[in-house]
Amino acid sequence: MKPGIHPNYKKTSVRCACGNTFETGSVKDEIVVEICSECHPFFTGKQKFVDQGGRVEKFKQKYNRK
Repeated sequence: MKPGIHPNYKKTSVRCACGNTFETGSVKDEIVVEICSECHPFFTGKQKFVDQGGRVEKFKQKYNRK
């Protein structure tokens, strides 16, 4: 690798919307995610519906559903 052209790789804090935090390596200072392995249905075995940005309401308005 050429010296001086690559960003600094450092320990980074990852924060989830559920409140879980953990450390990983990245070039960013902090990473914010909406869903992690602690709250994802595949890993927890619990189904959870997450309406992101009113998608259900947009669908209902678009197709005149009540």
